[in-house]
Amino acid sequence: IADDLAELKSGETFGTIEAVKTVADLFAPVSGKVVEVNRALNDNPEVVNQDPYGNGWMVKIELSNPQELDALMDVEAYKALLGA
Repeated sequence: IADDLAELKSGETFGTIEAVKTVADLFAPVSGKVVEVNRALNDNPEVVNQDPYGNGWMVKIELSNPQELDALMDVEAYKALLGA
């Protein structure tokens, strides 16, 4: 995962995550500066799946272009994508 204070651009790779049989890239959803990294995931990566909206966060980003938020999916669009 990116270091604190790293500058990211929307769509840029900022780390990887391992699954059972693969390693996948993590892509920044927005542009900005990484202001905090959840280092607790190093010892407990399963928290990403167990509590993604709580303790499973990966990075906190200070937005450099707040308008990029308009391009992100809302909850309903994400559920539709998943077929939920």
